[in-house]
Amino acid sequence: MGDPREPPEGAPDGGSGNEDEYRSVVFDESFVRAARIQELSARERLAGSFGRATRTRVRLGPLGTVPRQALALLLLILLAFAAAVYFGVSAPNRQTARPEGSQLTVSLVALSPASAVRPVADPASPFAALPAGYSDGAIGLGTPAGAATEHFSRVEVTKALDTVQRYLVASSLAPAALVQGATADVRAFVTPGEQAQFDTSVAQPVDDRHHALTGWVVRFDPAQVALAADSVKVVGAMRIDEADSGTLQITTDHTFVYALKPAGAPSGAPVTLETVRRQLTFQFDRIDLASAQLRLVDSVLQAGPVPCTGSLAAFVQPVLAGPDGTAAPAPTAVDPGNHARPAWQVCAVLAGG
Repeated sequence: MGDPREPPEGAPDGGSGNEDEYRSVVFDESFVRAARIQELSARERLAGSFGRATRTRVRLGPLGTVPRQALALLLLILLAFAAAVYFGVSAPNRQTARPEGSQLTVSLVALSPASAVRPVADPASPFAALPAGYSDGAIGLGTPAGAATEHFSRVEVTKALDTVQRYLVASSLAPAALVQGATADVRAFVTPGEQAQFDTSVAQPVDDRHHALTGWVVRFDPAQVALAADSVKVVGAMRIDEADSGTLQITTDHTFVYALKPAGAPSGAPVTLETVRRQLTFQFDRIDLASAQLRLVDSVLQAGPVPCTGSLAAFVQPVLAGPDGTAAPAPTAVDPGNHARPAWQVCAVLAGG
């Protein structure tokens, strides 16, 4: 009787009969656990992808063990950093270091009378003889309407004009600055980069082209001079420009006429008209605009009648008229070869003086 484990037709030729040729291969438990089994997808089965048991992994070196979400986040951070560096370098209006130190340049011109200084005919109406065109106080400043420039909006230009107008009122029209010695209101408009220069000009005014206090403010010595009228007559204009793409520039050119009398003089005392021309250049960056402050970079002051022998650095020192007029010393000759006298100190003759 045949072996029940053999097929009915007997063992195949060349076979081993009861000897199983794979009997020596043992699949223990550790072998089975170590095997990687991957189920093919339906698409792979239909495509006949039976020759590849597993998918090939892309090797990324040290980054091969980093999760995909972390790699994506790292890539986004790198892209954001690169963009920030690019735009920070290429932006045309980026904020650079702000100016510091002595920025204001001052030119003072004394206008000496050609003859004796006469008082006005009617002290109650001291400005009656002025030519047409002068207006009272801030009206005479002629502040224009704001208009956009190439790099500054209409709102920014309007704010700069408003700051300049308020500065001119505080420094050229306010009695506190003119005859009371006050400087705090004017200093409040000065940008922090110029405040040290302003403070030095207040403490130690000198005509060195940078530290004359009268470059910042029109002021008369309160021990010598008083206002004979509450109003100041003004005529002039303002010009809007750009110094560069990040700097708005406003240039002002005004003539102020003050009615003055000696300090302590009674009502009806002789009144003298003092004429002061101020040509100022202001600059603003966007930080200045936001803080309503300004940089005064150039100041030219002409004042008369004043004697050529006096200094204009601390006060405008007018020649005040007496009842019958006051004679002033004639301007002295200037010797270009005399280097002991600063070249910028100028004295001229006041027209009609």
